[in-house]
Amino acid sequence: MASKSSRSQEHIRNFCIIAHIDHGKSTLADRLLESTGTVDNRGKKTQMLDDLALEQQRGITIKARAVAMRYKRDGVEYELNLIDTPGHVDFQYEVSRSLACCEGALLLVDAFQGVEAQTVANAFAAMEHDLTIVPVINKIDLTHARPDEVAEEMMNSLGTDPDECKRVSAKTGEGVATLLDAIVDSVPAPTGDPDAVLQAMVFDSNYDDFRGAITYIRVMQGTVRKGQKIKFLRAGSTHDVVELGQFAPSRVPCDELVAGQVGYLICNIKSLGDVHIGDTISIAGNDPAPALPGYDRPKRMVYCGLFPSDGQDFSELRDALERLAVNDPSFEFEPETSDALGFGFRCGFLGLLHMEIVQQRLEQESDIDLVQTAPNVTYEITDKRGETKNIHKPQDVPDPGDIEKFCQPIVRCNVIVPEEYIGPVMKLCQERRGIQKGHEVLGASRAMLTYDIPLAEVIYDLHDRIKSCTRGYGTLDYEMVGYEEADLCRLDILVNGNRVDALSVVCHRADADRRGRAVAKKLKSEIERHMFEVAVQAAIGSRVIARETVPAMRKNVTAKCYGGDITRKRKLLQKQKEGKKRMKAVGNVEISQKAFMAVLTDGE
Repeated sequence: MASKSSRSQEHIRNFCIIAHIDHGKSTLADRLLESTGTVDNRGKKTQMLDDLALEQQRGITIKARAVAMRYKRDGVEYELNLIDTPGHVDFQYEVSRSLACCEGALLLVDAFQGVEAQTVANAFAAMEHDLTIVPVINKIDLTHARPDEVAEEMMNSLGTDPDECKRVSAKTGEGVATLLDAIVDSVPAPTGDPDAVLQAMVFDSNYDDFRGAITYIRVMQGTVRKGQKIKFLRAGSTHDVVELGQFAPSRVPCDELVAGQVGYLICNIKSLGDVHIGDTISIAGNDPAPALPGYDRPKRMVYCGLFPSDGQDFSELRDALERLAVNDPSFEFEPETSDALGFGFRCGFLGLLHMEIVQQRLEQESDIDLVQTAPNVTYEITDKRGETKNIHKPQDVPDPGDIEKFCQPIVRCNVIVPEEYIGPVMKLCQERRGIQKGHEVLGASRAMLTYDIPLAEVIYDLHDRIKSCTRGYGTLDYEMVGYEEADLCRLDILVNGNRVDALSVVCHRADADRRGRAVAKKLKSEIERHMFEVAVQAAIGSRVIARETVPAMRKNVTAKCYGGDITRKRKLLQKQKEGKKRMKAVGNVEISQKAFMAVLTDGE
C-alpha cells in the first residue's frame, strides 16, 4: 500500500452501523463488502463479519468487527472503514467503543417493524458522540413493508428528515449503490495531522495462538510505521511494531497507518492482559502525545456462580475463563467456594444474554459441564457504622440488625409496543414494582412506555414476558439510572438446620414468603429420603417463614409382634424413635446435584 499523504485523508470515511437487534446490520455489511469488491465470489458467505461459531449459530453479532473497503467514484478511490456493531442491549459497551472511532453512523430501521427501543438508545448514543447520522430504511423488499410510515416514526422519535432516509434491501442489494454515495457525501472526513506525534486509540483486541495479541486501533494523529517503537500509555509498556495492516475482511499487512485510518497492530505481546481496551498508543520516549479519554469501565450488572459439575475440572474452568476474559473485557471472575457445590468462580456480566453467551462459549469451546447458581444483581448496603459497600452475592449480606440502608439498582426501561397491547404491558411493569415515567405516541399505532423498574425484576424474565404478552411485537431497552432504597432481605434455605449457601437469594420482603415456600416445596420433592426425617426451611435472619418435611424411611419393627401385650410393641417403636433421633444428630443430608439443578433452573 502506498504511503498516504494528508490530501488523501479527505478520501477516508469511518462509519459504523447501529440498529435494533435483527434489523439487518450484518446482512447490510455483507452487501457493502460485495458492492465495493472487497470480497470476491469465492470468499462469499453470509454474515462475513460474524466469525464466532456462536454468532453464526444464533444469527446475532456479539463482538464488534472492523473492515476496510475501497470504493471508486468519478475516478477517485475512497477508503471506507466500517465497524459492525452488536444490536443487543447487553453489548451496548461494544457499541460505545465503536462510536468513539467513527465520524458517521448508518442508523438502520426495519421497514416493517419500524423504530424499536434499541434504535432510540443507539441513535441518542451516536448524537452524544457528535456523529453524522445517515438514516436508512432496510428490508423494503418485504411484502408488508411500510417505508413511508416508518420514515414518519423516525421523524417523530429521532427528528430525522423523511426525505433524507435511504431505502435499501440488504437481502437483494437494492439501493446499496445510492447508500455508498450517501456515505461518501454525508460522513465527514477524519481530522488529525499525519505529521503530528502519534496518538492512536485501542478499541478492541483478540488473541491469535500463533501471533499473540492483535490490537485493533484507530489512528487519531500522526503515523504509525512497521518497525517503530511504540508505547501503551496506560499499561506503561513499550513494544516494537512487527506487523500492521487493515482488515479486508481478513488481515492485509501494509507499511504504515496514518491519522484517520483504522487497522491492527501485532507487537509480539504474549498476553492479552497487557493490552487495555481504551488505552492510547504513542511513541516511546519522553514526549508522547497526551492520553485520549478512554472508555468508561463497563459496569457488570449481573453476577452468578459458575462451578464445574465434576469437581476435577476446576483448573480447566479457570484456564477457559482466563481465555474468555482476555477477549471480552466486560466479563470478570474471581474464585469462590461453596459448601454445596465445591470450588468455582463468581462471575460478573453485563446482562442475562451476556451470561448465557459466556456459558455457551465455555461449554462449546472448552467442553466443560457447568452448574450455574441463580443470577443476582449488585446491591449497595450501608451498615450501622455508616460504611457503604457493594454486595455481589447474597451470602455477603449482613444480618438484618446490622443494616441501616439497603439499596437496589434501578433501570429506566423503554418499551415500544403496538397500542392494543399497552394495557397488559402496563400491568406487567406495575407487578414488577415499576413506576411510570412517560408515555409517548410514535406513529399511528405504536407507543413508547417509560418505566423505572428494579434491575432484579428485569433480569429474570421481563424481556420474555413482554414478548409473550405482545405476541412478539414489544421491544425492551434499559439503561442504569442509579440506586434506590427498598425493603429488601436475604432469604436463606436451611436443610436439617444448616444453611445452603448456593440457594440464598436477595428479594423484596413482600415476595419472601411466596419464594421461600416455592423453594422449600421444590426441594422436598427433590431430596431423597433418609433414615431420619429432614426439615427444609426458608428463613429471614433467625425467623423461619416456611417449612417442609421430608419423611424418614421406616421399617415396620412391630411386624413380628403378633398378638400379645401392646407395651411390647410400644417398646420397640420407642427404640426405633431413639435410633432415628441419634441418626439425625450425627447424620449428614446428601443433596444431589439433580436437586440443586431443579431449584436453580426453576428461576422464580
